[in-house]
Amino acid sequence: MTTQPPPKHPRIHEESPTSAWRQTLNRIIFGAETKAGKAFDVVLIIMILLSIVTVMLDSVEAIRNQYRQLFYLSEWFFTLLFTFEYILRLLSVRRPLLYAQSFFGFVDLLSILPTYLGLLIPGVEYMLTLRILRLLRIFRVLKLSEYMREANVLLIALNNSFRKIAVFLYTVLTLVVVFGALMYIVEGSEAGFTSIPKSVYWTIVTITTVGYGDISPQTALGQLLASTIMIMGYGIIAVPTGIYSAELMKSHKQSRIDNRPCPDCGATGHDFDAVYCKYCGHRLNPRDE
Repeated sequence: MTTQPPPKHPRIHEESPTSAWRQTLNRIIFGAETKAGKAFDVVLIIMILLSIVTVMLDSVEAIRNQYRQLFYLSEWFFTLLFTFEYILRLLSVRRPLLYAQSFFGFVDLLSILPTYLGLLIPGVEYMLTLRILRLLRIFRVLKLSEYMREANVLLIALNNSFRKIAVFLYTVLTLVVVFGALMYIVEGSEAGFTSIPKSVYWTIVTITTVGYGDISPQTALGQLLASTIMIMGYGIIAVPTGIYSAELMKSHKQSRIDNRPCPDCGATGHDFDAVYCKYCGHRLNPRDE
């Protein structure tokens, strides 16, 4: 009689101190439902607003000349603070590369790069106003998840209509070049159409119904072409709007988006009934009802 080996018990995963520390950090940084997480987000939003105001005031010459040193120190204070916070975000997820490639990860990186690039390229530091994109987290902090779902519907519709709009824009670009060349032939340099590129510029301004008025046709044939372009402009504006509206209706019916951040990679934008992250497969935190 053969003896059956004892059944193997499932191995119980014991978290190391490092992973426990990482989970705690993840709950604080990404968990807006906790008191510590909400306090972290509120302080972060205040710091972002202060940094944006500082950059805007620094662009005013009279104020900059008076407080140059203060603005310089403030800029580096906020940059180092957000750099440290960005590093903590990468440390708090198990797959930092996935978070770095996400929308918020990319925005977080953009919020600190201009200061460092400003050491090599003067003036780039004023792009720190991109930090305002980080304020999108306020929707999560204030529990305005419905607004985030609607924003995701808009993005899905834009992505679905991209190819159609791209083909349409290519057609418009072709027409613009053709009409620009015709206007250059008909009007010539005497009316301000000194080159085909300049004529194409006039055609774009006219077909989009902007009409700066810096160049205008003088001949009867040129004015006839201009009238044709103006009428076409109204139809051209309506086409991409119709394409996007149709996709928006489809996306609104089909999509319900949940913005719980994944504790593993920090990604958002999951299906409303999702249990696991669609990017890394990790189990999502329970949804607040």
